[in-house]
Formats: sequence, C-alpha cells, structure tokens
Amino acid sequence: MTDAGVLVTGATGKTGRRITERLRAAGVPVREGSRQADPPFAWADKGTWETALHGVGAAYLTYFPDLTSPGAAETVAELAELAVARGARRLVLLSGRGEAGAQYAEQLVQASGADLTVIRAGWFMQNFSEGHLLEPVLSGEITLPAGNVGEPFVDVEDIVDIAMAAFSDDRHIGQAYDVTGPRLITFAEAAAEISAATGRDVRYRDVSGPEARDQLLRAGVPAEYADDLIVLFAEVLDGHNAYLGDGVQKALDREPRDFAGYVRAAAATGVWDA
Repeated sequence: MTDAGVLVTGATGKTGRRITERLRAAGVPVREGSRQADPPFAWADKGTWETALHGVGAAYLTYFPDLTSPGAAETVAELAELAVARGARRLVLLSGRGEAGAQYAEQLVQASGADLTVIRAGWFMQNFSEGHLLEPVLSGEITLPAGNVGEPFVDVEDIVDIAMAAFSDDRHIGQAYDVTGPRLITFAEAAAEISAATGRDVRYRDVSGPEARDQLLRAGVPAEYADDLIVLFAEVLDGHNAYLGDGVQKALDREPRDFAGYVRAAAATGVWDA
C-alpha cells in the first residue's frame, strides 16, 4: 500500500465512501475528492485538481454522473495526466460495463502512462438501498425501461475489495476486470427477493423512457442527471450486458457476492422499513 496517500474522487459516493473508510482503517492518508472536502475537489473545476493531487501517490477515479457523459472521457484523462505528472502513477478507474464511452475513457487514461487498473461494473446492488432506486423500493414500485432483461448486479463491496487490492499489489497493474455478481437477475426478480426479505410488497413495472424520466424527476433527481440516466438505461438495458464476467474471481481468487446475501444484509439495517 502506498505511504504517500490516495486521492479518492467521489469520496461521498457508494464506492468512494467505502474506499475512504478502508484506507483510513489501514492507516493510509486519504485526500477526499469532493466539493465539501478541505481542500475541495470538483471534476468541473480544474483549479481544484492541483491541490487535491499534492502529495498523493495514487488515485481512485470515478466520474459523476457517468463516463458516457459528454466530455467525461477527456476530463478524466486530463486529470490522469496531471496525476502522473505529479507523481501519482497508480490509478484505479471505475469504468462502465458495455459502455462504448467508458471504454474510450479507459483508452485515454491508459495513454497517460499511469499504472492503471480498470474495474468495469454495471448495476450496483446498492442502488436499491442507497441510490435512486431506494425511494421506488420504499413506495412499493420500481419503474424502469428494462423489460425482462437479466442484469448481473454487482456488490459494491466486491468493487471496493478489488480497488484496495489494486493499490497494494502490482499484479493488478494493466488489468481490466469485468465485475458482476454470480447470476443474472431481472428487475422483477430483484423486487421479489426484496419483498421476501422485508415482508413488504415491492414490484417492478416496465415503463417507457419518458415515463421513467418523469418518475426520476418526481423522486427529486435533477433534470440533467435524469436525462443522463435515461440515455444510460437505453444503452445498457438492451440485453447486451446479460452475461456473467469473471473479474471478481480473477482479481480476488473468490466468487462474487450474491444478490440474496446483499438483500439480507440491507434488510437487516432497516433501510427498507416502511
């Protein structure tokens, strides 16, 4: 593990928050990459980058809202180039599974000369308990334009385990890990498993893209982010990601966490209580 510290972008997000906690528990200095941090970091404010990178030896890169957003690939690559120039050569990039824009970002970041590890992930299991699907679960109806497509939901904890390993073990340099859970699950099946674990009636309803956007807006999602999500839904929920990857097995020499275990753990926290 680097002694120089790690910049964690998205430090308040699902993966960044956990990585920050793990690094601190391991005694590694952490520079939180968020607008609220001191010093602050913002992808849209390049004036914050230099200070955020000062004195760190590695960085975790996750771009909000998504690497497929216009200009995202170039922005992340520019930060990677600056990181390498300032001595933070070891980079871990959270990328998108089956997203052409994300793969383009990977290529640009790799061109920076960084010691790079890429983690390609699709839908997080934790979206149901920490993200934009929490309110729909609480309301009893998950609405998405996903049809009956199977999704290999991945546990965020598996992503964090790989990131932590990548910061400390050279064998992960140059690797791109396709991370998934151990089985394909439709959103209707996911809703049924949550229902069984909570004793509440949670259902899935397939909707059109415009209707899904309206639902997101009513849930308080900003319009720009809602638009990005609808574009992303159309790209990744067409069935081309409906297969299992072996990234967790290759990186960690174990099987990925299953959705059923995630649901039991999340239900035990009370996050889905009415």
